[in-house]
Amino acid sequence: MSLKNIKVATKNKDIIKDKTKVFFPLKTNSPTIIAITGASASGKSLFAQTLYDELLPELGDGGISIIKEDAYYKNQSHLAMDDRVKTNYDHPDAFEHSLLSTQLNSLISGDSVNCPVYCYKTHTRTDETITLQPTKIILVEGILLFSNPKLRECFNIKVYMDTPLDICLIRRIKRDTEERERSIESITEQYLNTVRPMYYQHIEPAKSFADLVITKGGKNRMAIEVLKAKIRQLTQ
Repeated sequence: MSLKNIKVATKNKDIIKDKTKVFFPLKTNSPTIIAITGASASGKSLFAQTLYDELLPELGDGGISIIKEDAYYKNQSHLAMDDRVKTNYDHPDAFEHSLLSTQLNSLISGDSVNCPVYCYKTHTRTDETITLQPTKIILVEGILLFSNPKLRECFNIKVYMDTPLDICLIRRIKRDTEERERSIESITEQYLNTVRPMYYQHIEPAKSFADLVITKGGKNRMAIEVLKAKIRQLTQ
């Protein structure tokens, strides 16, 4: 059997597509960094959080951690609120990817980092930071992780959540109205003006960099179990 392109299938539908290096990576003492990306509301946060919650009892605090790309939205405290809301938050330029890359490399080297904290209501960072120690497994989740070449070099395993945009929009409306106190009008306006165009320009093309392409969203149990098994192998 060829190992170049393994497929895990249920009911004749492909659930995961991967490449050989995912199953046979080199073991080192450095953290293994797993990047999980996809469209906004594609299920990447749920997928990452599920992996974390289910593996934390086994691996402990020093075994696994999560970094959210959203925390690295650029500081806009120098801008008025009217100007902050005009930012295209679905474009790579909205993020300070250089800081994320620097901090990931610090974690790889065994140093702790102070991760920024972003506030969705004020559209800028807070004065707080969260100190993160190196862990055996570091999950990084966000929409534009694969858009930056230096970031891609930090990732040992790259996962893409392949969820239809109409499903993402429905989830986004529910999330942003309930959790971020936004109006449906503002959500749909942003979706049409930036979210959808930027998906086709920056996010969907980056799927070609993925080692694993996951369908059916963040509740894909088969995909969760396969990646959990890989993580267990890496941490033995």
